Amino acid sequence: MYDVVLLVEKELSEPDAKRVVELHQDMPEQVRYHVLVPCHNAEAGVEASISALGTADLYGPGLAGQRQDLAEAQKAIDSEAKGCSGRSVQRLRDLGRLAEGGISHDRPIDALVATVQAVNGREVIILTRPHIVAEFFHLDWTNSARRHLGVPVLHLLEHDSKPASAGAEQRK
Repeated sequence: MYDVVLLVEKELSEPDAKRVVELHQDMPEQVRYHVLVPCHNAEAGVEASISALGTADLYGPGLAGQRQDLAEAQKAIDSEAKGCSGRSVQRLRDLGRLAEGGISHDRPIDALVATVQAVNGREVIILTRPHIVAEFFHLDWTNSARRHLGVPVLHLLEHDSKPASAGAEQRK
């Protein structure tokens, strides 16, 4: 079994799923895909923002009263990420491939490293939209993964699912 871990920023589109599968169509052994979707931690994000502003003393106690709202927001975020993972896995399965998926609240690269180790991944594919500044400074997921993993890492840019004419129509 040849295990490939996919770290995706958003749901795998049908064209992207086809591109990924085409990369492995001539493999002599069976390929299994492991789709990993990073999931934002709402509470940690709010607390980090407050701390960064230096206003934790002003808003810190008020955050305790917001725990229920944050918990509901986290449920919605988790639900969307699980749906993204599930639909991405289904697209790969619809193409006749073995696939499984999940979400992670850890830092994306930490989750990627853990997944590669857990499934004995032999290849990583990172699918994102362009991140020009992060890529220029080598702070993007792909460069970070290459520093942490001893397996091939391929970065693909997400296929634009909107036709070019749709953007022009919206601007009119």
